[in-house]
Amino acid sequence: MSGRMKLILASGSPRRLQLLQQAGIEPDNLCPVNADETPHKSEAPRTLAKRLAREKAELAMENISRSPELQGSMVIAADTVVALGRRILPKAEMLDEASTNLRLLSGRSHRVYTGITLITAKGALRHRLVETRVRFKRLSREEIEAYLASGEWRGKAGGYAIQGIAGSFVVKLVGSYTNVVGLPLYETVQLLVGEGYPVHFNWINQG
Repeated sequence: MSGRMKLILASGSPRRLQLLQQAGIEPDNLCPVNADETPHKSEAPRTLAKRLAREKAELAMENISRSPELQGSMVIAADTVVALGRRILPKAEMLDEASTNLRLLSGRSHRVYTGITLITAKGALRHRLVETRVRFKRLSREEIEAYLASGEWRGKAGGYAIQGIAGSFVVKLVGSYTNVVGLPLYETVQLLVGEGYPVHFNWINQG
């Protein structure tokens, strides 16, 4: 087993782990990192998603370099950004942030960007950026207040979780659904397969 390719997920997000597992991929280790997610002045949403994915992957690779048993692993990281035009909506931690986000999204279309960075065992960097367009119904005051009371918004980019109650707000979605959840599976699997990770071998062995 010493020659088996190892994969590290640079995230503590249960959603990203579940998505990888949905694709039949079980990372060998989780390596959450603390990256400053503050946008740079005038930074475009897509640029922010790409930059943070790269920074998270590099931080995780730096961390695992101190663990002999994890050296030679591949590292994958992602960052998801929700935006109205060039306006980046915050990852809601406070009630007023979530409330502002929902009022801005109500009845409008927005874009969700996820940057993915894969660092290979040889240190090469591979990147993808995925964009999905989402349109919300017009939300009533009662719907907003009830959603805020649910607490589902906490820690979510844009202040909502499409895989939960907020899925009922979506009138139209163009692009990858799993991108909006937090990890676009098609692009992630293609990246891994392209670098020789045995994704399909894992499928066979699940049987």
